[in-house]
Formats: sequence, C-alpha cells, structure tokens
Amino acid sequence: MANDASWLKDFVRDIPDYPRPGVTFKDITPLLADIKAFRYSVDALSDHFAGEKVDKVLGIEARGFIVAAPVAYRFGAGFVPVRKAGKLPWNVEAQEYVLEYGTDSLEIHRDALGPGDHALIIDDVLATGGTAAAATRLVERLGGVTIGAGFLIELTFLGGRGKLGGYDAVSLISYE
Repeated sequence: MANDASWLKDFVRDIPDYPRPGVTFKDITPLLADIKAFRYSVDALSDHFAGEKVDKVLGIEARGFIVAAPVAYRFGAGFVPVRKAGKLPWNVEAQEYVLEYGTDSLEIHRDALGPGDHALIIDDVLATGGTAAAATRLVERLGGVTIGAGFLIELTFLGGRGKLGGYDAVSLISYE
C-alpha cells in the first residue's frame, strides 16, 4: 500500500484485560466515529483490491460488518454476513476455529455464495488468523473463490497471516 496509514493508530483505543485477563482489546469505535479515518479505511481497503473481480464481500461478526458493507458498496458487490453460531435464521454451513483466547464457530447461509463467486473477506483485526482462515474455508466449501482478505488492524506478533496461505491479505495498521 503506497500511503502510510499509521496515523490511524491515533483512533484505536486499547482496552486492557478485555474480553479476558491478558488480552488487550483494540477498540475501533473512535476510528469509526471519525469520518476522515473511517473514509480512509474503507477507501484504502477497497483500493488495494481494485481491479479484482468481487461478487461478494464477507464481513465477519461483528465489527467486520461495519467495514465490509461500505467496501461491498464500493465494489457494487453483495454483502454477506459471517456470523457466530446460532445467529443466522436459515440453513448454514459452519466452521470451527481457534482464536487467541479460545475456540468458536462461524456460520454462513448456504445460499450466500454461488459456485465461482469471487469473495473478498473483511474483518477489523487479523490476530491469530483463525477467524479469517475459517471464512476462507466456508467460501471454498460453498464453491466460491477467495480473492483476498482486508483488515484494519494486524497483530503481527500473533502470526495470523501465516494461516492465510497464499491469499492476498492487507492490513492498514499493525502492532508488533
């Protein structure tokens, strides 16, 4: 990415010991509340994948929804929510994953993607990579093609990028 987005760190608030002791939660609500920071984030993620065919943009619950929806709008693509278990009201495909403080499961509606649909995955934070990797497996299980993944924040010290294999992944700001 040509532009330095490190200034966005000024809009990320650290919440120590949340959701569990020893975890520092990266609160993006100040970033979302600032139109310059929010607009820059949506544009930078979209610009990184410009020129790619994007049929669907998957937003991972819950903060990923907020960024993925305007990215989908920028691409003229559909928005697909990827939710935690039990939150979707119809037939779902599920994938369990490990995150930095436990395990969980993601679900997607079985008709959210068609064979050959090109999907872009968007989330707020790339930490251990379990959530994003689970989303790529869901895309593939439904016959879609993952073109890449975009994140506002990357916690590089957790090594999550390694779980994304050869997928194009971009993060706007990183924490070592």
